[in-house]
Amino acid sequence: MTEPPLCAGPDPAPRRPNIKLPPLACDSHAHIFGPKSVYPYSPKRIYTPPDVLLPAYLHMLGILGVERAVLIQPSVYGADNRVMLKAMAEMGGRFRGVAVVEDSVSDAELEDMHAAGVRGVRVNVVDVAEAKGIIPMAPIKRLAERIKPLGWHVEFLMHADEFPDLDTLFADFPVDIVLGHLGYMRTDKGLDAPGFQALLRLMRAGRCWVKLTGPSRITTTVMPYPDVTPYAHALTDAAPERVIWGTDWPHVIVKGAMPNDGDLCDLLPAWVPDETVRRKVLVDNPAKLYGFKKQ
Repeated sequence: MTEPPLCAGPDPAPRRPNIKLPPLACDSHAHIFGPKSVYPYSPKRIYTPPDVLLPAYLHMLGILGVERAVLIQPSVYGADNRVMLKAMAEMGGRFRGVAVVEDSVSDAELEDMHAAGVRGVRVNVVDVAEAKGIIPMAPIKRLAERIKPLGWHVEFLMHADEFPDLDTLFADFPVDIVLGHLGYMRTDKGLDAPGFQALLRLMRAGRCWVKLTGPSRITTTVMPYPDVTPYAHALTDAAPERVIWGTDWPHVIVKGAMPNDGDLCDLLPAWVPDETVRRKVLVDNPAKLYGFKKQ
């Protein structure tokens, strides 16, 4: 069987950003991969990452001045969360996680993951939706009901523009939802795209969080991705208490030049010009969503 394409690794020399991040700033979206020789990838994966291990991630966080982080279970591992949970255990409470689980997961397993620092489950709609714009809501709602007592959320990997009724679709969802990559909609769709406007309404209703992550995934330009800035402004203007930020390290399946994490960090002043709002995005909002202790 032909192995899915190999991804490039992240820039190994992150630049120290010009912006100084506030204490307890949080990277709310990153992945750890490997060692491949110990933790095999799913045969259903669509890409093959290189080994990018916890020490390299910690080095990058140190250069940026980030003290907290949230690891997101990547699709290449399916519901095998061992790599993520191992890294979280090594960090002794400094990290949180968002897991992928099967429908058969037991309540005891969910409780064990909660004790380990997991605060949500991830659902990949991009690759598993029954059809464009259609989500298999029944099993996802059943899972959401099960995680509700734990205070968890559901993070969807989805393209907002494919769901013009996003706000009504999730109006009665049992828990909050989280979307990454500024709604994961190409910028040439326009701010008035019905799905993006529905996302803004859902945020204003207090039901949805959005991550300022992965600009290279949605841009039609190159660094510093000027076409992404209006989307960041629209999201933070709509609900500044519902926006968080992340590096998207190690930037899997990047098309074009691999961004330097220092450069990505320096997009923040353009995206969130107000320092008070920026502190919410970097510190207060992720602390609330992921249950970090106040220090």
